[in-house]
Amino acid sequence: MRYYLIVGEASGDMHAANLMHALYQKDKQAVFCGFGGDLMQQEGLQLIKHYHDLAFMGFTEVLLNLRTIFKNLALCRQEILKFQPDVVILVDYPGFNLRMAKWLKQQKIKTFYYISPQIWAWNQKRGKKIKRLIDKMFCILPFEKDFYKKFDYTVDYVGHPLLDSLKKEPKEFDIEKFKEKYQLDERPIVALFPGSRRQEIQKVLPVMISVVEQFRDVQFVIGGVSQFDIDFYHQWMQNKDIRLIYKDARNLLRASKAALVTSGTASLETALLKIPEVICYKGSRLNYLIARQLIRVPYIGLANLIMNRPMIKELIQYDLTKENLQKELNLLLNDHQKRQQFLTDSTALIEVLGNGSASETAAQLMIDALK
Repeated sequence: MRYYLIVGEASGDMHAANLMHALYQKDKQAVFCGFGGDLMQQEGLQLIKHYHDLAFMGFTEVLLNLRTIFKNLALCRQEILKFQPDVVILVDYPGFNLRMAKWLKQQKIKTFYYISPQIWAWNQKRGKKIKRLIDKMFCILPFEKDFYKKFDYTVDYVGHPLLDSLKKEPKEFDIEKFKEKYQLDERPIVALFPGSRRQEIQKVLPVMISVVEQFRDVQFVIGGVSQFDIDFYHQWMQNKDIRLIYKDARNLLRASKAALVTSGTASLETALLKIPEVICYKGSRLNYLIARQLIRVPYIGLANLIMNRPMIKELIQYDLTKENLQKELNLLLNDHQKRQQFLTDSTALIEVLGNGSASETAAQLMIDALK
């Protein structure tokens, strides 16, 4: 089979790469092409466009880059016609992928969606559009199956693919070896994950760093993303007691006593690794005002949404201040009861999300549907 995949961000690259690996195990003739990232390329993707060139965050950022977005849509259509796939697999990234889905329907090209857009959070009417345009939907959050029932649309819940990759991790982790590798000292580690997009890092990282001097008995380490060089991060680090580590995010989390994390997949991964965390998010004032009018869910953290309660503290926009962050981090590091409750909640979260075979389950369902 010939598979064309469209991914627009880092988490999609990871999940799509695992899906490709599972598809190849079941279909040795599989050929992959599309928009993606380094991890997908390692699994054999013929990369047409890297997601680094696609990631625009927020309403104003999208408007400012409409010309680039339309060029990318045109390129994607052109490459799909050239590749002649048996199926196009859309991975999250709804602004781009739902536009592509409309065109794919007109071309009568079979379309699967892996990782549903979070339309339950805002603009729920798009459920009707998805039912009309998408041949098969494969969801990774347990409540999404019931959500789509409202539109008389049957979807497959496959479990969350983060558990797939976590299952592959060695059970034992040598924290001393990790510290030695990166020349870290003996103090406990607090990991900082300010996001993967320039705009969110610029808003969130300065607030995260503002609490460093109040916690001299721990060491702060930023999980850097490869598209930004050391100088980009150093403009905020200056002479503060902070380290920067690239391309080892999961091990950094495993070595940490606590973490400050932006919303999204990173916050869910932190919870699944049972690392106490605070969700930190801040956007432009205009984007925040627009989002506040549109969003229809009580939380932005995936773990909180799945558990339907605030198991992780969320500091959003005006709540993300030095004083609030200092208070919450102090609780995570020093309040034994709060830490114990987080561990209990994380165990419950893992049980809700399934057995860690999402990629394999999705791959088998896709191949069955194509047959």
